[in-house]
Amino acid sequence: MIGAFVIAFREVIEAGLIISIVLAATRGIPGRGRWVALGIVGGLAGAALVALFAEKISDAFEGAGQDLLNAAVLIVAVLMLVWHNTWMAAHGRELAGELRAAGEAVRSGQRTAAALALVVGAAILREGAELVLFLYGLVASGASGADLQAGALAGVGAGALLSGISYFGLAAIPSRYVFSVTSALIIFLAAGLAAQAAQFLSNAGIVTGLDQILWNSSGLIPENGWPGRVLHALVGYTDRPTALQGIVYVGTILVMVGLMQVTASSKRRALRTA
Repeated sequence: MIGAFVIAFREVIEAGLIISIVLAATRGIPGRGRWVALGIVGGLAGAALVALFAEKISDAFEGAGQDLLNAAVLIVAVLMLVWHNTWMAAHGRELAGELRAAGEAVRSGQRTAAALALVVGAAILREGAELVLFLYGLVASGASGADLQAGALAGVGAGALLSGISYFGLAAIPSRYVFSVTSALIIFLAAGLAAQAAQFLSNAGIVTGLDQILWNSSGLIPENGWPGRVLHALVGYTDRPTALQGIVYVGTILVMVGLMQVTASSKRRALRTA
Protein backbone atom coordinates (compact mmCIF):
# COMPACT_ATOMS: atom_id res chain seq x y z
CA MET A 1 0.00 0.00 0.00
CA ILE A 2 2.80 2.42 0.91
CA GLY A 3 4.59 1.70 -2.36
CA ALA A 4 1.42 2.33 -4.37
CA PHE A 5 0.80 5.59 -2.47
CA VAL A 6 4.32 6.88 -3.08
CA ILE A 7 4.41 6.06 -6.79
CA ALA A 8 0.87 7.43 -7.39
CA PHE A 9 1.70 10.61 -5.48
CA ARG A 10 4.91 11.06 -7.46
CA GLU A 11 3.31 10.51 -10.86
CA VAL A 12 0.36 12.82 -10.11
CA ILE A 13 2.71 15.53 -8.81
CA GLU A 14 4.83 15.36 -11.97
CA ALA A 15 1.80 15.57 -14.27
CA GLY A 16 0.09 18.11 -12.01
CA LEU A 17 3.02 20.51 -12.02
CA ILE A 18 3.07 20.44 -15.81
CA ILE A 19 -0.68 21.07 -15.96
CA SER A 20 -0.32 23.92 -13.44
CA ILE A 21 2.27 25.63 -15.62
CA VAL A 22 0.10 25.13 -18.71
CA LEU A 23 -2.98 26.58 -16.99
CA ALA A 24 -1.04 29.57 -15.68
CA ALA A 25 0.53 30.19 -19.10
CA THR A 26 -2.86 30.15 -20.83
CA ARG A 27 -4.78 32.16 -18.24
CA GLY A 28 -7.29 34.45 -19.96
CA ILE A 29 -7.12 32.61 -23.29
CA PRO A 30 -10.59 31.68 -24.60
CA GLY A 31 -11.24 27.94 -24.75
CA ARG A 32 -8.20 26.92 -22.72
CA GLY A 33 -10.31 24.91 -20.25
CA ARG A 34 -11.83 22.86 -23.06
CA TRP A 35 -8.47 22.06 -24.62
CA VAL A 36 -6.75 21.25 -21.32
CA ALA A 37 -9.69 19.01 -20.37
CA LEU A 38 -9.36 17.32 -23.76
CA GLY A 39 -5.68 16.74 -23.07
CA ILE A 40 -6.48 15.23 -19.67
CA VAL A 41 -9.12 12.91 -21.15
CA GLY A 42 -6.79 11.92 -24.00
CA GLY A 43 -3.95 11.20 -21.59
CA LEU A 44 -6.18 9.09 -19.36
CA ALA A 45 -7.47 7.19 -22.40
CA GLY A 46 -3.91 6.51 -23.51
CA ALA A 47 -2.96 5.32 -20.02
CA ALA A 48 -6.01 3.03 -20.05
CA LEU A 49 -4.80 1.51 -23.32
CA VAL A 50 -1.38 0.99 -21.77
CA ALA A 51 -3.11 -0.81 -18.89
CA LEU A 52 -4.82 -3.15 -21.35
CA PHE A 53 -1.56 -4.03 -23.05
CA ALA A 54 0.82 -3.60 -20.09
CA GLU A 55 2.56 -6.95 -20.37
CA LYS A 56 3.03 -6.73 -24.15
CA ILE A 57 4.44 -3.19 -23.96
CA SER A 58 6.86 -4.12 -21.17
CA ASP A 59 8.12 -7.13 -23.14
CA ALA A 60 8.26 -5.39 -26.54
CA PHE A 61 11.60 -4.80 -28.25
CA GLU A 62 13.35 -7.27 -25.95
CA GLY A 63 12.05 -5.62 -22.79
CA ALA A 64 12.74 -2.02 -23.86
CA GLY A 65 9.12 -1.26 -24.80
CA GLN A 66 8.40 0.96 -21.79
CA ASP A 67 11.59 2.98 -22.32
CA LEU A 68 10.72 3.56 -25.98
CA LEU A 69 7.13 4.50 -25.13
CA ASN A 70 8.31 6.98 -22.49
CA ALA A 71 10.87 8.48 -24.87
CA ALA A 72 8.29 8.91 -27.65
CA VAL A 73 5.79 10.59 -25.33
CA LEU A 74 8.45 12.90 -23.91
CA ILE A 75 9.71 13.91 -27.35
CA VAL A 76 6.18 14.87 -28.43
CA ALA A 77 5.77 16.92 -25.25
CA VAL A 78 9.09 18.70 -25.80
CA LEU A 79 8.21 19.59 -29.39
CA MET A 80 4.87 21.04 -28.28
CA LEU A 81 6.54 23.08 -25.53
CA VAL A 82 9.12 24.42 -27.98
CA TRP A 83 6.34 25.39 -30.38
CA HIS A 84 4.33 27.04 -27.61
CA ASN A 85 7.19 29.19 -26.33
CA THR A 86 8.19 30.18 -29.86
CA TRP A 87 4.62 31.18 -30.66
CA MET A 88 4.28 33.06 -27.38
CA ALA A 89 7.48 34.99 -28.09
CA ALA A 90 5.67 36.58 -31.04
CA HIS A 91 2.15 36.84 -29.61
CA GLY A 92 2.62 37.03 -25.84
CA ARG A 93 2.27 40.82 -25.70
CA GLU A 94 -1.02 40.63 -27.57
CA LEU A 95 -2.32 38.01 -25.18
CA ALA A 96 -1.11 39.92 -22.13
CA GLY A 97 -3.13 42.89 -23.38
CA GLU A 98 -6.09 40.50 -23.80
CA LEU A 99 -5.87 40.66 -27.58
CA ARG A 100 -7.48 43.71 -29.07
CA ALA A 101 -9.95 42.00 -31.38
CA ALA A 102 -12.31 39.37 -29.95
CA GLY A 103 -12.22 37.25 -33.10
CA GLU A 104 -8.43 37.22 -33.11
CA ALA A 105 -8.46 36.34 -29.41
CA VAL A 106 -10.57 33.25 -29.99
CA ARG A 107 -8.54 32.16 -32.99
CA SER A 108 -5.17 32.71 -31.34
CA GLY A 109 -6.30 31.26 -28.04
CA GLN A 110 -7.54 28.05 -29.59
CA ARG A 111 -4.37 27.64 -31.57
CA THR A 112 -1.99 27.78 -28.62
CA ALA A 113 -4.35 25.95 -26.25
CA ALA A 114 -4.75 23.10 -28.73
CA ALA A 115 -0.99 22.58 -28.77
CA LEU A 116 -0.82 22.69 -25.00
CA ALA A 117 -3.59 20.10 -24.83
CA LEU A 118 -1.09 17.72 -26.40
CA VAL A 119 1.43 18.59 -23.69
CA VAL A 120 -1.15 17.88 -20.98
CA GLY A 121 -2.17 14.64 -22.67
CA ALA A 122 1.44 13.56 -23.07
CA ALA A 123 2.19 14.31 -19.41
CA ILE A 124 -0.79 12.31 -18.18
CA LEU A 125 -0.11 9.49 -20.63
CA ARG A 126 3.51 9.20 -19.52
CA GLU A 127 2.83 9.36 -15.79
CA GLY A 128 -0.29 7.20 -16.09
CA ALA A 129 1.60 4.59 -18.09
CA GLU A 130 4.37 4.47 -15.49
CA LEU A 131 1.81 4.13 -12.69
CA VAL A 132 -0.08 1.39 -14.53
CA LEU A 133 3.06 -0.64 -15.22
CA PHE A 134 4.33 -0.18 -11.67
CA LEU A 135 1.05 -1.41 -10.20
CA TYR A 136 1.04 -4.24 -12.74
CA GLY A 137 4.44 -5.30 -11.44
CA LEU A 138 3.22 -5.24 -7.82
CA VAL A 139 0.18 -7.33 -8.70
CA ALA A 140 2.39 -9.80 -10.54
CA SER A 141 4.59 -10.06 -7.45
CA GLY A 142 1.59 -11.06 -5.32
CA ALA A 143 0.64 -7.76 -3.64
CA SER A 144 -2.94 -7.34 -2.41
CA GLY A 145 -5.20 -5.69 -4.98
CA ALA A 146 -7.28 -3.93 -2.31
CA ASP A 147 -4.21 -2.46 -0.61
CA LEU A 148 -2.82 -1.30 -3.95
CA GLN A 149 -6.10 0.37 -4.86
CA ALA A 150 -6.34 2.17 -1.52
CA GLY A 151 -2.73 3.33 -1.66
CA ALA A 152 -2.98 4.49 -5.27
CA LEU A 153 -6.21 6.43 -4.65
CA ALA A 154 -4.71 8.13 -1.58
CA GLY A 155 -1.60 9.03 -3.58
CA VAL A 156 -3.67 10.47 -6.43
CA GLY A 157 -5.71 12.57 -4.00
CA ALA A 158 -2.65 13.93 -2.19
CA GLY A 159 -0.88 14.65 -5.48
CA ALA A 160 -3.91 16.46 -6.90
CA LEU A 161 -4.15 18.62 -3.76
CA LEU A 162 -0.52 19.69 -3.95
CA SER A 163 -0.84 20.30 -7.71
CA GLY A 164 -3.80 22.61 -7.07
CA ILE A 165 -1.77 24.57 -4.56
CA SER A 166 1.05 24.96 -7.09
CA TYR A 167 -1.40 26.27 -9.72
CA PHE A 168 -2.83 28.95 -7.44
CA GLY A 169 0.71 30.04 -6.63
CA LEU A 170 1.41 30.55 -10.34
CA ALA A 171 -2.00 32.15 -10.94
CA ALA A 172 -1.21 34.81 -8.32
CA ILE A 173 1.52 36.25 -10.57
CA PRO A 174 0.42 39.59 -12.16
CA SER A 175 -0.74 39.23 -15.77
CA ARG A 176 2.03 41.41 -17.16
CA TYR A 177 4.63 39.01 -15.76
CA VAL A 178 2.86 35.67 -16.14
CA PHE A 179 4.07 34.97 -19.69
CA SER A 180 7.69 35.74 -18.84
CA VAL A 181 7.58 33.57 -15.72
CA THR A 182 5.79 30.64 -17.34
CA SER A 183 7.95 30.82 -20.47
CA ALA A 184 11.04 30.48 -18.28
CA LEU A 185 9.45 27.56 -16.42
CA ILE A 186 8.50 25.91 -19.71
CA ILE A 187 12.07 26.23 -21.03
CA PHE A 188 13.47 24.33 -18.05
CA LEU A 189 10.55 21.91 -18.09
CA ALA A 190 11.17 21.09 -21.77
CA ALA A 191 14.92 20.74 -21.19
CA GLY A 192 14.27 18.32 -18.35
CA LEU A 193 11.82 16.27 -20.43
CA ALA A 194 14.30 16.15 -23.34
CA ALA A 195 17.07 14.95 -21.03
CA GLN A 196 14.77 12.25 -19.65
CA ALA A 197 13.85 11.17 -23.19
CA ALA A 198 17.55 10.89 -24.04
CA GLN A 199 18.10 8.68 -21.00
CA PHE A 200 15.17 6.43 -21.94
CA LEU A 201 16.64 6.04 -25.44
CA SER A 202 19.98 5.21 -23.85
CA ASN A 203 18.34 2.64 -21.57
CA ALA A 204 16.69 1.06 -24.62
CA GLY A 205 20.04 0.85 -26.43
CA ILE A 206 18.97 3.25 -29.18
CA VAL A 207 21.53 5.88 -28.18
CA THR A 208 24.93 4.70 -27.00
CA GLY A 209 27.89 6.53 -25.52
CA LEU A 210 28.18 9.68 -23.41
CA ASP A 211 27.19 7.69 -20.34
CA GLN A 212 29.79 9.24 -18.03
CA ILE A 213 28.31 10.59 -14.78
CA LEU A 214 28.79 14.37 -14.59
CA TRP A 215 28.29 14.63 -10.82
CA ASN A 216 26.69 12.90 -7.87
CA SER A 217 24.48 15.14 -5.73
CA SER A 218 22.54 12.30 -4.08
CA GLY A 219 24.07 13.22 -0.74
CA LEU A 220 22.77 16.79 -1.03
CA ILE A 221 19.40 16.42 -2.79
CA PRO A 222 18.52 12.75 -3.38
CA GLU A 223 16.31 12.28 -6.42
CA ASN A 224 13.97 9.95 -4.52
CA GLY A 225 13.32 12.54 -1.76
CA TRP A 226 10.43 15.00 -1.93
CA PRO A 227 12.59 18.02 -2.90
CA GLY A 228 14.28 15.90 -5.54
CA ARG A 229 10.97 14.68 -6.94
CA VAL A 230 9.59 18.22 -7.25
CA LEU A 231 12.80 19.43 -8.93
CA HIS A 232 12.71 16.39 -11.20
CA ALA A 233 9.16 17.25 -12.30
CA LEU A 234 9.87 20.96 -12.79
CA VAL A 235 13.37 21.04 -14.27
CA GLY A 236 14.29 17.40 -14.89
CA TYR A 237 16.64 17.19 -11.90
CA THR A 238 18.59 13.97 -11.46
CA ASP A 239 21.22 13.41 -8.81
CA ARG A 240 23.52 11.47 -11.20
CA PRO A 241 23.15 13.01 -14.69
CA THR A 242 25.06 11.56 -17.61
CA ALA A 243 26.99 13.54 -20.20
CA LEU A 244 24.23 12.72 -22.71
CA GLN A 245 21.58 14.21 -20.44
CA GLY A 246 23.69 17.30 -19.81
CA ILE A 247 24.28 17.94 -23.51
CA VAL A 248 20.60 17.45 -24.40
CA TYR A 249 19.49 19.63 -21.47
CA VAL A 250 21.74 22.57 -22.33
CA GLY A 251 21.10 22.12 -26.06
CA THR A 252 17.34 22.27 -25.59
CA ILE A 253 17.61 25.49 -23.57
CA LEU A 254 19.85 27.10 -26.21
CA VAL A 255 17.53 26.07 -29.06
CA MET A 256 14.41 27.33 -27.30
CA VAL A 257 15.96 30.65 -26.27
CA GLY A 258 17.37 31.11 -29.78
CA LEU A 259 14.03 30.40 -31.46
CA MET A 260 12.23 32.75 -29.08
CA GLN A 261 14.72 35.56 -29.73
CA VAL A 262 14.54 35.15 -33.50
CA THR A 263 10.73 34.99 -33.47
CA ALA A 264 10.39 38.02 -31.19
CA SER A 265 12.83 40.03 -33.34
CA SER A 266 10.93 39.13 -36.51
CA LYS A 267 7.65 40.17 -34.88
CA ARG A 268 9.10 43.54 -33.81
CA ARG A 269 10.43 44.20 -37.32
CA ALA A 270 7.06 43.32 -38.82
CA LEU A 271 5.29 45.74 -36.47
CA ARG A 272 7.71 48.55 -37.30
CA THR A 273 7.19 48.12 -41.03
CA ALA A 274 3.41 47.72 -40.75
